[in-house]
Amino acid sequence: MKIAFQMDPIGAVNIDADSSFRLAEEAQARGHELFYYGPDHLAYQEGRITARGQDMTVQRVPGTPAILGEMREVDLAEFDVVWLRQDPPFDMHYITSTHLLDRLRGTTLVVNDPFWVRNYPEKLLVLDFPDLTPPTTVARDLATIRAFKARHGDIILKPLYGNGGAGVFRLDEADRNLASLHELFTGFSREPLIVQKFLPAVRKGDKRIILVDGEAAGAINRVPAEGETRSNMHVGGRPEKVGLTERDREICAAIGPLLREKGQVFVGIDVIGDWLTEINVTSPTGIQELERFDGVNVAAQIWDAVEARLG
Repeated sequence: MKIAFQMDPIGAVNIDADSSFRLAEEAQARGHELFYYGPDHLAYQEGRITARGQDMTVQRVPGTPAILGEMREVDLAEFDVVWLRQDPPFDMHYITSTHLLDRLRGTTLVVNDPFWVRNYPEKLLVLDFPDLTPPTTVARDLATIRAFKARHGDIILKPLYGNGGAGVFRLDEADRNLASLHELFTGFSREPLIVQKFLPAVRKGDKRIILVDGEAAGAINRVPAEGETRSNMHVGGRPEKVGLTERDREICAAIGPLLREKGQVFVGIDVIGDWLTEINVTSPTGIQELERFDGVNVAAQIWDAVEARLG
């Protein structure tokens, strides 16, 4: 097959951690042809969806993860699969990418399905499952957020479309910074904030569960660094081996059918204690860590699911 990857600069990836690299590596091992381009080089041109990029051969060489060909323009309708793997932020640039890629429907399989990536950003899809999530409010209005804090005391405040742990604040019962943080966030963005009740179980880790076509493939635990509330590996969280609990399986069984129906082949959900906090569909990570800990080749499972969708 001909496979295109829309992603951030390939030369900067960590070959031992990056999920896009591992997906490309597995595709290459299956004999598929790889093409790489950045989101800035995606275009609509008189009825065609095109990209300027390079043929790609990936390799496990530190500092040189890929050998790239000459820059050329391609018609993405001539490809079998396009992977939407650019990292957030989930802004208008990202949203425009999903609109353009959605025009390939019926000719090229885009993974994850861009229509539903656009409609199911990480912190909003969980709102469909209030019985599985901690108390949550999405608001820009300070009075509404203050009322939520008055009800729950210890809270987490974060940008609705943030990523990688950036801008995440814990405000406990004694904290007096809510108004200042609200002023800070609303001063540079028109987006609402999301507020959740703080879950003390995060001290034991924030579990990342990988789902492939709606089925749980396994999990890794991300333990916050000393003195940190955030467990994201971008900010020093430590990955460790962990199994799935009955509650984890209950959560996956509840959300899996919807993910499968909407073409979300590769999804990473975040679970703290017994509660679902995020459903990551834009550019989830964690498959290399899971492969090291459990010996599960998640990249192979993902490609099996993609190839099955292509018939």
